[in-house]
Amino acid sequence: MLPPKDDRAPDETRAYVVHPDIRSAQGRRLPEHRLAEAVALAAALPGLTVMGSDVVRLPRVQPGTLFGSGKVDELGARFKELGVGLVLVDGPVSPVQQRNLEKEWGVKLLDRTGLILEIFADRARTREGVLQVELAALSYQRTRLVRAWTHLERQRGGFGFVGGPGETQIESDRRAIDDQVVRLKRQLEKVVKTRELHRAARAKVPFPIVALVGYTNAGKSTLFNRMTGAEVLAKDMLFATLDPTMRGVVLPSGRKVILSDTVGFISDLPTQLVAAFRATLEEVLAADLILHVRDISHPETGEQAADVAEILASLGVKGGTPMFEIWNKLDLVPEGQHDALVAQAAARTNVFAVSALTGEGIARLLDAVSMAFDEERSQRELALSFAEGRKHAWLHAEGVVISETQTDEGWTMEVSWTARQEKRFRDL
Repeated sequence: MLPPKDDRAPDETRAYVVHPDIRSAQGRRLPEHRLAEAVALAAALPGLTVMGSDVVRLPRVQPGTLFGSGKVDELGARFKELGVGLVLVDGPVSPVQQRNLEKEWGVKLLDRTGLILEIFADRARTREGVLQVELAALSYQRTRLVRAWTHLERQRGGFGFVGGPGETQIESDRRAIDDQVVRLKRQLEKVVKTRELHRAARAKVPFPIVALVGYTNAGKSTLFNRMTGAEVLAKDMLFATLDPTMRGVVLPSGRKVILSDTVGFISDLPTQLVAAFRATLEEVLAADLILHVRDISHPETGEQAADVAEILASLGVKGGTPMFEIWNKLDLVPEGQHDALVAQAAARTNVFAVSALTGEGIARLLDAVSMAFDEERSQRELALSFAEGRKHAWLHAEGVVISETQTDEGWTMEVSWTARQEKRFRDL
């Protein structure tokens, strides 16, 4: 005799993760790895318990319900048995599909974009981060003003799944969202101007900027802490830190650089978030050196690196910015592969195998960063007018002045500088 089913009331703290493996849209990743990443994303939301997960093979997408009717019934029975109140679909779900599935299953549903927005909303700490997430969420929500599954006369309120149903009509909601978006953009414009002022102030200081970029959970914050001695939050969790952090680092050569820790990237990063966080990510555009941190122990480290490269290209990072590739998490690599990876990295230019956790390879990396700024120098003779006092002061602050003669109109100076310093001088 079969045991009675455990039919519990739907509970939104109980989640189930589904990855639709669409045959016509198969990417470069294995669906099992995509599902594991989606489960890790769900685990990053506080208060959620993942009751199960599944890869659903789809020969084709059903426009109304995404899945076929048989699979919808099968999944619905499973959700009811487990008391699941929240379903996370690791992929895009249209507003119509979301409405129909919520009604059919009696649950609330989030697609991949909605889940990432929820995580960002939970993690944002600075005023800028909160504004950016709210703007991205409103842009996403505007297309999601569908009738909630519990109250057919009401509409979904708040953003994400935590707001509950609201009482305004769709057209009124859209107007309210549009007004809110305009207000947020104005506030963000002020923040962007402040950030630009800070960036301009840093440009006057003779310290190069080194930016850490990489896939989420690649170990950027742990590496940042190891290099700077800071205590930025570092957890084995997707998107553990969102807000950029900058610290000064004194390299072995005695040179000081500014190290910047940025938000982690992820495949299929919502376009709303890329747009909203562009001001923050522009720190990468201003960097003199980029450290691309990779989790070399991950089975899809190559695919993750390709995703990071695509996002950097979309941000406008050009090939002219020097970049080091950091193969992090050597401590998690199987013993038989460790030495081979270290030798492979050593044989390649600008590739460094390290363990930010144990410190292995960090000394070699710091030496290489020092050498990157000890570039070949060229000599130039410059004529500056007295009106160009800012440039005159900058040259002395950079320590590039060999000799100087004052004339009736200004200064005649002989300088010895690197190509990077010359570029920064021309941009003043």
